[in-house]
Amino acid sequence: MADLTRQQLDTLGKIQTCAVANAIETFDVMPRNQGFMRPAVRSIFPGLGSMIGYAVTGVISAKTPPTSHMRIPRSEWVDYVLSVPEPRVIMLQDLDYPDVLGSFWGEVQSNVHQALGCVGTVTDGGVRDLDEMREAGFFAFATEVLVSHAYVHIVEYGVPVTIGGLTVSPGDIVMGDQHGVLTVPKDIAADIPKAVEEVEKGERRIIDFCRSSSFTSEGLKELLAGRY
Repeated sequence: MADLTRQQLDTLGKIQTCAVANAIETFDVMPRNQGFMRPAVRSIFPGLGSMIGYAVTGVISAKTPPTSHMRIPRSEWVDYVLSVPEPRVIMLQDLDYPDVLGSFWGEVQSNVHQALGCVGTVTDGGVRDLDEMREAGFFAFATEVLVSHAYVHIVEYGVPVTIGGLTVSPGDIVMGDQHGVLTVPKDIAADIPKAVEEVEKGERRIIDFCRSSSFTSEGLKELLAGRY
């Protein structure tokens, strides 16, 4: 399935993740308990709004120094990052989770990756330099705030990663906001905004009725029948 146009992606990115999750359900392409991360992965800067982009995947660890044969040159990582379409979201699975120790992310890496067309990161590891990352406008979704980078290094990249219970492959569409992180199947992504409109029309009828002077419990039952 082809990537979305930038306009399509921007339109999708303006929609709240909860509304997108509701719309995805209407296509019946996956069980309703899949496609999103567990709450351990949370927005570190909820005031920044909404993030959307294509997944750049990697695996990290920080507990011990990398051996010489495990060391991945950062130049190699940069080339891989640039191989994924913009806007890019760095998805880093931390092998040390849940006992995360060292942060890959901070002032330097957020600025480096922003210059490479990345808009944010999602990790089950941690982040630091919060004031500087926030000032840069770099989105961060993580499980912890950390003080050190310890021995953090990239173990591998360009592979499926599992973060917060969600498996993400390179190039997947990733969205995140103050509610959490989800992926949007590419084969329905272009149709999500219209589906959101339809879902919200039904919700609006219920809300407007509940707020109206003509509200009755019997009328509510009729509106809810078959919906929940």
